Amino acid sequence: MNFWNSHKKILIILAHPDDPEYFCGATIAKWTREGHNVDYCLFTKGEKGINDNYTVTKNIISIREKEQKFAAKVLEVNSVQYLSYMDGMLVPNLEARKNIVRIIRSIKPNIVVTCDPTNYYLNDNYLNHPDHRAAGQIVVDAVFPASQNELYFPELLSEQFNPHHVEEVWLSLPKEANITLDVTETWPLKVKALEEHISQIGDVIEFRAHMASKAAFKDKNNILRYEEKFYRIIFSNN
Repeated sequence: MNFWNSHKKILIILAHPDDPEYFCGATIAKWTREGHNVDYCLFTKGEKGINDNYTVTKNIISIREKEQKFAAKVLEVNSVQYLSYMDGMLVPNLEARKNIVRIIRSIKPNIVVTCDPTNYYLNDNYLNHPDHRAAGQIVVDAVFPASQNELYFPELLSEQFNPHHVEEVWLSLPKEANITLDVTETWPLKVKALEEHISQIGDVIEFRAHMASKAAFKDKNNILRYEEKFYRIIFSNN
């Protein structure tokens, strides 16, 4: 399913390295295959992203930057930029909103993808990270009305960051989805990209089994099918 009749500029704004791949990596691969231009903006560099299998803290920022660079390359993403907020400490304040307005007005994306800020938990065994929710809140507040209204952060005008109207917002990890994509064809690319995040995935064999278990269903030919879900908002004035 192709949603647009022309190539779009898509900006993924999330909290940490590996969030784009985990939340919507197969969709990103689908979009780049279709010729859309995708860029990442990440609030933090994930310096608290260690686990029982990988407890190295020395140079963790450079490690995670390198992993994200390679993962983005797998998905044919154009660029990755960071705002360098402290991992685990992200809050939706006016400074952060202004920074995202600046990014949006600079890149001028047609589509913005972020995280659903209303989703506090996923299923019955996982609490959504507060940085994920904070990132989503900052981004949706920046998209509307601030990025398109010159009266918000007027000092940005002197920096040549003029108002920009975003056409659509896609919320990943949605509390309630209104669109479900069959991403079976690009699921292997999502897994391959995530495998670049060596510091995060743990044992590779166990990780691959875990990702295989996320199949949504088997089709009539007994083939596993994979899906990614979003809440899609289309602004009527575009």
